[in-house]
Amino acid sequence: MSNNLLQQKQKILVIDDHETVLNGTIYALKQHYPEAEIRTAQTAQQLLEQLPSFKPDLVVMDLSIPEKVGEDDKSDVGIQLLKTLMQQYPTLNFTIQSSYMKALVRIKPAIDAHQGGFTVADKSLSTKEMLKRVDWALQGLTYTKDLKAIHNGLEIKQDWLTLLQLAFEEELQDKEIAKRMLVSDRTVRHYWTKVQDVLDVYPDEGKKNIRIQTEKRAREAGLID
Repeated sequence: MSNNLLQQKQKILVIDDHETVLNGTIYALKQHYPEAEIRTAQTAQQLLEQLPSFKPDLVVMDLSIPEKVGEDDKSDVGIQLLKTLMQQYPTLNFTIQSSYMKALVRIKPAIDAHQGGFTVADKSLSTKEMLKRVDWALQGLTYTKDLKAIHNGLEIKQDWLTLLQLAFEEELQDKEIAKRMLVSDRTVRHYWTKVQDVLDVYPDEGKKNIRIQTEKRAREAGLID
């Protein structure tokens, strides 16, 4: 797509709960796309309410957002929202503008399968570079090089993420985890060994608590908040 086509009237929906960041992003987009119709949302609920009627060409979104007004922002909310949007709008274009990009590893298979444009832009990037990623997304291009650099070789299954969430966010023991996941105790132990292998967490002759080490490494990798 040429720059002329990119300058045509576009519909862009931006979601970020930090007003200063939101205003800065809007200003930059309006300078770059003077003809574009740009709307904003500060919660997942607000975005979902606007999306069906607005029908944007592109969604620029932060990952750490609240579900509703008055609630805390969480990357889990943004991740779940993005997952839902990619299922319901398989050709919608996205630019993920966040300072917590590593959380995207939780839905990497869905990102790889998405048919629309998908680019990532860390909030530390310059405005010029951010706008370049937006241009690429509007052209239907995929740019996740930064994400791959962070998570090179890290392949995570959904069952393992569920295990980590139940263990470290809901603080359940393995027997309760097995009941919640409808699997056997043996399967839960199997999941632990797999996720610990991926995270390079191994027994250390009893010197360190392997469960605590797993939680620490999982947080560092962005698998849990």
